[in-house]
Amino acid sequence: MGGLSPTHLLIVLAIALVVFGTKRLKTIGSDLGSAVKGFKKAMEDGEQEEHKQLKAPEQKDAEFESTSAPSKSSTK
Repeated sequence: MGGLSPTHLLIVLAIALVVFGTKRLKTIGSDLGSAVKGFKKAMEDGEQEEHKQLKAPEQKDAEFESTSAPSKSSTK
């Protein structure tokens, strides 16, 4: 069970062509292609955001300190 052989792939493609027809199969293919492209772009954007967050931990610490509760000396 190593996967699909070229013969099996051609049989599946022929059945899909008979079931859906050429126009519908073309639409399905383009929709699937744009979905894959969108998924890849979202994954790249997520990785870039992750790298930005990992590179700037000092900035997060500074933001946390600036939003913390006031010190005791300012309440006197």
